Amino acid sequence: MGTVWVILKKTFSIALIFNSLISIACVAGIIYGYYMAYPYWKPYSPFLLDGNLFWFALAAGIINIFPGAAIGRALHTGRFLFHHYVYGFFVLASTSAFVAVYTPFSVVNMFFIDSSSVAVNAGRVFFLGGLALLLDDLPDVSKRIEKALNWTKTKAFQIRKPLHITQIITGCFAFYCSTSILLSTIQNSARAVPNSFVIISLFITGVTSFALVKRGAWLKITPPQPKPTNLSLTQYLAPKSSAKIQN
Repeated sequence: MGTVWVILKKTFSIALIFNSLISIACVAGIIYGYYMAYPYWKPYSPFLLDGNLFWFALAAGIINIFPGAAIGRALHTGRFLFHHYVYGFFVLASTSAFVAVYTPFSVVNMFFIDSSSVAVNAGRVFFLGGLALLLDDLPDVSKRIEKALNWTKTKAFQIRKPLHITQIITGCFAFYCSTSILLSTIQNSARAVPNSFVIISLFITGVTSFALVKRGAWLKITPPQPKPTNLSLTQYLAPKSSAKIQN
């Protein structure tokens, strides 16, 4: 039963990362469209006051990634043949090849175009899924990346209280943007299907933000502990040799 619970918790952690990435990708596409059509398109007006407010929703997705990943990093699930990041790289590479062959867009461009193509949307989902697997296991990719992440964690520890407050604010905006899109979609049901993804994703992002705030996720962050150095044979024998001389 304990093993099942660990696996479920690990899966939940990856799901949180995946949802954050969906929110980031969806909002990035909206922001891109907003600036490309500025000032002629006012997204989800009159319910959304300004399209620039989506930047706060974007920040909510980014801020939720680290504490979401930390839930899984605290668990020891072992690995099936390879580390998670190997499967992540495989999914990313396979998806990139699929997108290049079956769509007229690049992997990057497909997140900034409005398309109902099954191939494009499948490419988006699988690419973000592979990225979620990679981010979940990112410290194990290389020592340099682990060192960079530890440095980032140390800096985050120094501003943990502002990050905690920022998570509250951005979580509120994620809710607000989700509600605005929902109300706009009720008025214009023609975009009900494509809008449903961003509505649900931003709602989950908002819920996740408040849940992590309640847990004090950023307040509980601790700087990485330095790894103990391995003493050489000479260093190990030196104190004993000194003791014998004294005797």
